Amino acid sequence: MYLSITVKMAVGLVTLLAVTRILGKKELSQVTPFDFVYAVVLGGIIEETIYDEKVTALQVIYSALLWGAFIYIIEILAKKKNIFRRILKGRESILVKEGKLDVKEMEKNHLEMEQLRTMLRQKGIFSMNEVKYAYLETNGGLSVMKYQKGEPVTPEMMKLEVKEKNPSILLIDEGEVVEDGLKLLGKDGEWLRESIKTEGYQNIKEIFCAEWSEEEGFYIVAYKK
Repeated sequence: MYLSITVKMAVGLVTLLAVTRILGKKELSQVTPFDFVYAVVLGGIIEETIYDEKVTALQVIYSALLWGAFIYIIEILAKKKNIFRRILKGRESILVKEGKLDVKEMEKNHLEMEQLRTMLRQKGIFSMNEVKYAYLETNGGLSVMKYQKGEPVTPEMMKLEVKEKNPSILLIDEGEVVEDGLKLLGKDGEWLRESIKTEGYQNIKEIFCAEWSEEEGFYIVAYKK
């Protein structure tokens, strides 16, 4: 029995990872109610079959893959047909338009004023007078466009020339060389060792983390001695 549970648990984990990869990557903030339901059901399928001696490992794989296939087909239909997208994913609601709050949309989404005010405060907005447009997205998040008078001054407004920055690359992580970072940079370990010497470090093991950017060079945090 214990061997059966171990095998099915391992098979279930691998299958879940495979199905998740096939269905694509999403941040938690991008998950819609439909995505949440299919994830819960998929987990439930695995959970319910692990302790059932009558269910074999192959049946676990079949059930998870079948459910994943159904969801994959639905996702494809939702991408190609607007009607499926609206039914399955829903559509955004305009809560504020040209500074005017739409009470009907608030009621339709079962949203209280204090809930809306809380979401606005989380975006650094403390007055409805600042809001020109507010969209309640399909994932439950709030997207806001403020009036221009409330926006901070940008270099573009001041007609200043600003150099664009590239993302930094992690080269050392907890005393270990990040090979993927070096490949991305087109450098090798020898270059890294010589570079950290010029920064005052003799050994990579001394360094907790090190990242590098073209504009600012190295950012290094060493272990405390």
